[in-house]
Amino acid sequence: MDTPEPRSYWTHDLSPFLIEFSEGFGIRYYGLAYVLGFLCGLWLLNRYYKKGLSPLGPDQQTDLFFALMVGVMVGGRLGYFLFYTPGELIRDPLSLLKVWKGGMASHGGFLGVAGAIWYMSRKAKQPFWKIADIVCTLAPAGILFGRIANFINGELWGKPGSVTWAVLFPDAPDGGTIPRHPSQLYEAALEGMLLLFYTQWRIWKTSCLKNRPGQLAGEFLLGYAVVRILGEQFREPDSFVSLTFGMSRGTALSLLLAVFAILILFLVNKSNASKP
Repeated sequence: MDTPEPRSYWTHDLSPFLIEFSEGFGIRYYGLAYVLGFLCGLWLLNRYYKKGLSPLGPDQQTDLFFALMVGVMVGGRLGYFLFYTPGELIRDPLSLLKVWKGGMASHGGFLGVAGAIWYMSRKAKQPFWKIADIVCTLAPAGILFGRIANFINGELWGKPGSVTWAVLFPDAPDGGTIPRHPSQLYEAALEGMLLLFYTQWRIWKTSCLKNRPGQLAGEFLLGYAVVRILGEQFREPDSFVSLTFGMSRGTALSLLLAVFAILILFLVNKSNASKP
């Protein structure tokens, strides 16, 4: 009786560079993901304005995206150190500036974006939640490109799995000998594609943007928390971060985000119920 051959899995061998000018220097997919995310968001924002969904004209759109870029970069970078490696920031404060070494946290990015929304709402003299509802429909595109870049980089790999589409990641602790879930692509589909479809449906096909300020932002944050927790079940926890009550740090932070989102939705519905 013949012994079945072991299943073969694809070994991740993608370069993190779109173009590498010299060793370690070039155009990285991760940086390109940010550029594509912002360009896609700017295109959507311009469409909203032309269709009467957004009060932000061309000049204000530029101001908003500059604020969002700063918010994402500063919030994401600070969040990475505060939520995942606070000791490193204390030992070497200048590591905060070493962005070429990677290290961004989506939950921290959300805090930075909230600051950008607050700034823009005051500058444009528009309600905070009106701007927040608009911005939350732009975010999934950036998340989608970012997670795909995570996969190309061969980072944030998944837990061991025997599914036919499992991948061998050479940079994983096992050296690429154990097939793993491509959890980066799961997160790209859930956090990026699914939420992009949902928020676009809500903004174009319903009246929540006009009649229920804050509703869409709350739904997005709750939706992100739920799909992030789902994706974390297939993602290998960071080895340098201790578990929180048996949960990965991403799951714990997403639970807090879910509580905050539910509070937003509660207040939004309470506020709308009191209107005549």
